Amino acid sequence: MARKLGSTTGEKKDDAAKAWVRHDDKSHYVIQSVVNAFDLLELAAHAPHGLPIDTIRRKLGLSKDMTVRLAATLERRGYLEKDRLTEHFNLSLRTMELSQTFIRQAALFHQARPLIAELWQACEETVYIAMLRDNQCAYLDQLETRLPVRVVSRFASLLPAYCSAGGKAQLAYLPQDKLHEYLDGLEFVCYTPATIVDRSRLEEHLARIAAEGIAINHEELETGVCGVAAPIRNHTGKVIAAVVVSLPAFRMGEERLNDSLIPLVRETAARISAKLGHSGDQEEEG
Repeated sequence: MARKLGSTTGEKKDDAAKAWVRHDDKSHYVIQSVVNAFDLLELAAHAPHGLPIDTIRRKLGLSKDMTVRLAATLERRGYLEKDRLTEHFNLSLRTMELSQTFIRQAALFHQARPLIAELWQACEETVYIAMLRDNQCAYLDQLETRLPVRVVSRFASLLPAYCSAGGKAQLAYLPQDKLHEYLDGLEFVCYTPATIVDRSRLEEHLARIAAEGIAINHEELETGVCGVAAPIRNHTGKVIAAVVVSLPAFRMGEERLNDSLIPLVRETAARISAKLGHSGDQEEEG
């Protein structure tokens, strides 16, 4: 069931609507237990033979009870391993998986940056690389327009995937089981009169995006704000990100959209995909 923005009451009012609050505020509270966990992981990273619990306690300045619980939590989550002979704690393979994910993402940004710079120069609008994160769309790399009237930066923001161009460009290519799982857990929010808040309509809309290879946001998240996006594929054909152009609605007329923005965005996404090893005729089955 859809609900309109601002239509509920109580302490949890508009929680879903606030899910895309921009993350440019540096005054977030520090959670000490999280800091301790990262400190422990960094200690383990510099100890090739592992660390006993007493050494961890001494180096972190924590009580023994707190240290034991912290190490046990990280072990249970799969980020630490305990050698049953020495009782030393070591980093696990899961931390290696995280580092490999970072390397893959870094490769994406390295390959994409010169091409999104070309797109930025050609269209003179704000350009992003967007990736799905926890069923939301994260706008990560950015080149901002120099024009005086611009969309407020969405860099490092999490936007609802179903009503943002970058999100739709990736949702459209999810495997059917993953898409159904996403839709089953989705609480539609009516951000603007243009927001799609019906599951059947959204499924049809995403099917058209998959067929056309382009996603357009016609003021679906914010009135007066539009976007154009195309999917980026890796060497296996899997969609891993999207190229996004974000601009004020008054600068996205039909002629400019069809004759300039769509071809530019589509071409940029294809060129980035080629740099990542995509052959152009290879698509991972959804």
